[in-house]
Amino acid sequence: MKSALFYLLLLPVTYSIAAPISSIHDEHKTLAIGAKAPDFKLPGVDGKTYTLSSFKNAQVLVIVFTCNHCPTAQAYEDRIIQLSKDYSTKNVAVVAIMPNDPKSIRLDELGYTDLSDHFDEMKRRAKQKHFNFPYLYDGDAQATAKAYGPAATPHVFIFDKSRTLRYQGRIDNIENPAKTPTELNTRDAIDALLQAKPVAVETTKVFGCSIKWAEKTSLVKQGFDEWAKEPVSVNTIDEAGLKDLIKNNSDKLRLINIWATWCGPCCNEFPEFVSINRMYRRRDFEFISISADDPVKKEKVLKFLQQQQASNTNYLFSIDDKYKLIEAVDPQWQGALPYTILVEPGGKIVYGKQGTIDAAEIKKLIVDNKLIGRYY
Repeated sequence: MKSALFYLLLLPVTYSIAAPISSIHDEHKTLAIGAKAPDFKLPGVDGKTYTLSSFKNAQVLVIVFTCNHCPTAQAYEDRIIQLSKDYSTKNVAVVAIMPNDPKSIRLDELGYTDLSDHFDEMKRRAKQKHFNFPYLYDGDAQATAKAYGPAATPHVFIFDKSRTLRYQGRIDNIENPAKTPTELNTRDAIDALLQAKPVAVETTKVFGCSIKWAEKTSLVKQGFDEWAKEPVSVNTIDEAGLKDLIKNNSDKLRLINIWATWCGPCCNEFPEFVSINRMYRRRDFEFISISADDPVKKEKVLKFLQQQQASNTNYLFSIDDKYKLIEAVDPQWQGALPYTILVEPGGKIVYGKQGTIDAAEIKKLIVDNKLIGRYY
């Protein structure tokens, strides 16, 4: 069993590990205890527009800066839902704000999710998880995030009736939702304010994904520049080799796509596989493409793969007998292209699709598989 630290070291610099809040992004300083809540005007996934006055009747206002893609944020989703439920009858308003600029998120920062942080994707996540609180988008101007200064996702800000900041920091001290936290900082602060008592712990450090400010778009370009330089190759594979691939004696979840240069739908959807590979290849995952072109077309196949920047493992079936290809891959396959399967170690095919894929469906299947997962 790999440790959380092992996976953390594999990720790009995305996490803020218990760093002092004042030292993170000095250009976006965190709101100080005792400050008044900055106003905002943000769209919610429910079609409504929210401002600070939308919550004017609440005795306590809890603002959580969170997002779709961050594994820590996902680990806390159910706890935020439960928090909203538990305090809904106690005159406490819980609202979530997504602070990231989606254009500043690299594909390899999406290894723990099927969704990035675009507004439409926020709507999908809220529907999937049945969010019982407003989920607001601040990803364009990021004016609200700059005013509040969250250091990571999730980051909680709690205000009293006069909208004075009384607590800012973490939800609790245990990220793993399967374990029981011993310090319920957010709940303790809410309870103290409801009882008109001082908040014992006003500030904590926060752990999670760094905020994706607009100025980080250069890192996205850098990623694409780096991927464009990766070598692309294609090797031939015979019937026995294909059967071994399907057996999947590796320890990785294996996505296999059978395609051909003469197949329009194959070529049109291929960029989706390249993106999926870039998202998950640092996890226990691999993408393999198999061309069904005639063996003499190897140069044409390679040229297409180079155009796609497909630096994953690529094969060309070496036998000019497509029925042997079909039987070697999956007897359930009728033979039409494209054909895509998702294979667990040991050869269990957990997904098979003749025709073009639904990329959103594939990503969700991958990240929800027991080998991958949404958090540590």
